[in-house]
Amino acid sequence: MNVALGQKRPWYLTLSLALAIALVFPAVGPASVASAASARQMENLNRGLVAVKVSGGVFVSWRLLGTEPSSIGFNLYRNGTKVNSGVITGSTNYLDASGTASSVYEVRPVLNGTEQASSGTVTVWANNYLDIPISRPSGGTTPDGVSYTYSANDASVGDLDGDGDYEIVLKWDPSNSKDNSQSGYTGNAYLDAYEMDGTRLWRIDLGINIRAGAHYSPFLVYDFDGDGKAEVVCKTADGTKDGTGAVIGSSGADYRNSSGYILSGPEYLTVFSGSTGANLATIDYVPPRGTVSSWGDSYGNRVDRFLAAVAYLDGVRPSIVMTRGYYTRTVLVAFDWRNGSLTRRWTFDSNSSTNAGTAGQGNHNLSVADVDNDGKDEIVYGSLTVDDNGAKLYTTGLGHGDAMHVGDLDPNRSGLEVFKVNESTSAAYGAEMHDAATGTVLWGVHTGADTGRGMSADIDPNYAGEEAWASNGVGLRSATGALISSKTPSSINFGIWWDGDLQRELLDHTWSSSTSTGVGKIDKWNYASGTETRLLTATGTYSNNSTKGNPSLQADLIGDWREEVIWRTADSTALRMYTTTDITSTRLYTLMHDPVYRLGVAWQNVGYNQPPHTSYFLGYGMSAPPAPNIYVTAKS
Repeated sequence: MNVALGQKRPWYLTLSLALAIALVFPAVGPASVASAASARQMENLNRGLVAVKVSGGVFVSWRLLGTEPSSIGFNLYRNGTKVNSGVITGSTNYLDASGTASSVYEVRPVLNGTEQASSGTVTVWANNYLDIPISRPSGGTTPDGVSYTYSANDASVGDLDGDGDYEIVLKWDPSNSKDNSQSGYTGNAYLDAYEMDGTRLWRIDLGINIRAGAHYSPFLVYDFDGDGKAEVVCKTADGTKDGTGAVIGSSGADYRNSSGYILSGPEYLTVFSGSTGANLATIDYVPPRGTVSSWGDSYGNRVDRFLAAVAYLDGVRPSIVMTRGYYTRTVLVAFDWRNGSLTRRWTFDSNSSTNAGTAGQGNHNLSVADVDNDGKDEIVYGSLTVDDNGAKLYTTGLGHGDAMHVGDLDPNRSGLEVFKVNESTSAAYGAEMHDAATGTVLWGVHTGADTGRGMSADIDPNYAGEEAWASNGVGLRSATGALISSKTPSSINFGIWWDGDLQRELLDHTWSSSTSTGVGKIDKWNYASGTETRLLTATGTYSNNSTKGNPSLQADLIGDWREEVIWRTADSTALRMYTTTDITSTRLYTLMHDPVYRLGVAWQNVGYNQPPHTSYFLGYGMSAPPAPNIYVTAKS
């Protein structure tokens, strides 16, 4: 791999780290030095060791942590006996040709020639997936006599108990969940927490006064107070039951109107304990709904459009960002959870005289990154970007959209980029890429149509950076906007780093209109022929959110830097987590210790789900990424 060094430098590279960087990486040398920034609080993860039986033996994979020196190597042990002849420094995966289904593995770091403590042992998976048992809630009947059942929906992860492993927080979706534009009662939405072995830690019942659907209940899972254990944060209401069964507000209140909308009654923001599900703090939700029609309609569609995110607004510790509205009035509110207290940091309101032109500029999703290189995060809200202090940074004026990607999409120019599609038929561009710091449009394609899908990923090594494509005749384009081909991948959904090379694969589903279900799949784009090769068909699984077709979660959850994907099984009795078994000679720090990527996983369940991106360009011809400038929380 031919790599040009020093093209771009992510903000968090400090001098001391830069001088130490010498990661074993194909044809990659040391990275350049950038200005210093404060270290960020991140999770204290363990080695994430996983072993899978494959035809050639056993594939074993583990994490390189963002806090570890570049000189670290590893020894791999099978049944107490070392497998490798020399210290493993060129990767964080290994194919053990002598491994069997009954083998037991551990990995031990080697630093300055001295072997360190063991990772702990793992047994071998029989398949390239793990079924995590889940407890499906009982269905029910709405006040108008409609029966409903439940299926597993979006998920997130955090270290809920401080043991270094990720636990899963899962939202249960009733079969009668509604888009905000649709009238009708819904069943209650539930949040469950599970260990990876299926042990359920708790269940939160959001109650009858929280409507179920893709836009009502974004939830955040993150360690907001730095105690080593993640909290869970979401909007609640009278009748919500926490993980201990305690009721928030009034247990008998019912604010549903005859159309199923909830347009009156108190609204709350609650911080729940990640380990017990207990209500740690509940305050009034800000912004309040106020007059329903002031958000764009009187029947309850636009008033209840919610998004949520985690952002390092001080550059060091994570804050909570909750929002309301994006079609017309737009409000974002930042909170801090510190020392058992939930306090408001700032409020951004498009109605303010200082925020002219910001109404109607939000997406069905959002992203978080330090776009202006000051060490603190901004909220990329669609065509609007809000600075770390809650002030307007800029708006492109291109309006609302359904899909967006934020990262180092073009490694040949300074800073980060945003690729976004737009809904307005009168927008100058149906799809465009702009400078994430200034909003300056770098290139765009006029479609004159509601361009509802857009994707950005490095899928062609012949062009520098990530390729971008979208619906409505946008075509497949380079990071600079050059038209590569009018033929695009069939998938405009998710991307995943899956096989052994640096390109990203296509993560999607095969939709059946007759059964209204989608089976998960991963495809490889063949850039020379413009065709696709199937790498994985996740038989027995279903995707989520109808034709949107997203998995429950996609993230670097275990093993090396490649990503895992979780779909629900067809009967929602388990979450099925797939991991790659392809050998790679690329060694990278776990993506979950990259701030932009980790925050992307935190907001992935919000609105119309989108895939996470890294703060640096990850793809063909990439420069060696710097060690992340982080510190980890103490394990309990």
